[in-house]
Amino acid sequence: QVQIVESGGGSVQAGGSLRLSCTASGLTFGDYAMGWFRQAPGKEREGVLCLSRDGDYTWDNKYDTTSMKGRFTISRDNAKNTLYLQMNSLKPEDTGTYFCAARYRSCSASWNPLEFSYWGQGTQVTVSS
Repeated sequence: QVQIVESGGGSVQAGGSLRLSCTASGLTFGDYAMGWFRQAPGKEREGVLCLSRDGDYTWDNKYDTTSMKGRFTISRDNAKNTLYLQMNSLKPEDTGTYFCAARYRSCSASWNPLEFSYWGQGTQVTVSS
């Protein structure tokens, strides 16, 4: 049984940092691309960053990711079956629930959530001004 569990969320003031973690079990972690999505209150879920098996990352350019570039970094530790999202200089607009998802082999060019096979329950990030 595949399980994906996010952690590391919390409440911080603007300008602060958080590192989210996503630990997967029940799958061969190295065979999967891993992505971060987020959903702000009252808004649709949007993709953030995806990291392929080979270490290539992609942003979901359907959305305005300009504000996140330079502040968010994605990484993975295959030995620990864990994906990370380092978020620095956090802004109130970064508030939302952050989800981790797994897609077999490669990131999705379309970022269609249906193409990601496994999802975590999410971790809440709240940034106050």
